[in-house]
Amino acid sequence: MISWIKGELVSSWQANNKFYILVNCQGLGYEIQTLESVILDINKITKKEIILWLKHIKKEDSDMLFGFNSKEQRDFFIQILNIKGIGSQIGMSLLNKFSVNQLINAISNNDKKSISSVQGIGQKMTDRIILELKSKVITKQIEKENLNTHNFLEENKDLDSIFKDIDLTLQSLNYPKKEIKNLFPKLINNIKNNKNSSLEKKSISFENLLKEAMNYLDKQ
Repeated sequence: MISWIKGELVSSWQANNKFYILVNCQGLGYEIQTLESVILDINKITKKEIILWLKHIKKEDSDMLFGFNSKEQRDFFIQILNIKGIGSQIGMSLLNKFSVNQLINAISNNDKKSISSVQGIGQKMTDRIILELKSKVITKQIEKENLNTHNFLEENKDLDSIFKDIDLTLQSLNYPKKEIKNLFPKLINNIKNNKNSSLEKKSISFENLLKEAMNYLDKQ
C-alpha cells in the first residue's frame, strides 16, 4: 500500500477532464491522477520537489494512484469511495469542483443542487452521498470545533475558568450536557469575531456569557 510520496515532478498533463502528474521518486516514475488545484499549486513553485498524500487502488488489471495536497482531501476521497456505487472518478470530480469545506457544508445543509451540479452525479446519487456522509461530516465538524474550543481555552485561562462555571451553572438549570458542549464553540467564535456587542472583549464576564448561552439554548 502506497499512501504518501515525496519526489521530483517530471511532467503534468490533462486528458478527458482528468489531471495527471509523473513523479520521479528514487529512480521510479509514478503516474498519479490528481486534482487541477494540485497542478496549479505545483506551477506556482520554482522547486519541483513535491509531496502528495495518496490513495492506492489496486484492481485485477491495474494499479491506480490518486494524489492530494492534504491528508484531509485524501481522507474525504476515501469516504466517498466507501459509498456503494460511487467510483474514483466521481470522487475526483467532486474534489475538482469543491473544496473539502465546501463539500462538508453542502452535505450538512442538504444542498442537493450543488452536489448534483457535478457531471455524472444524478439525484439518486446525490441523495446517497448526503445520506451516507451527513452524520460523518457533522461528527467531524463537532470534533474539530471541540478541539478548537479546548485549545482556545487552554490559551486563555481566565475564560477557561468562566466557561467551567457556566457549564456547572447551566447543568444545575437542567440544560442537557450535549447541548451545552455544542454551544461553547459558538460562543467562542462570537468572542473571536466580536459578532455580538455583549461579547466584546471589554465586556466579557460570567454574567454576559451566561445570558448569551441561555439565549442560545432557549431557542433550541
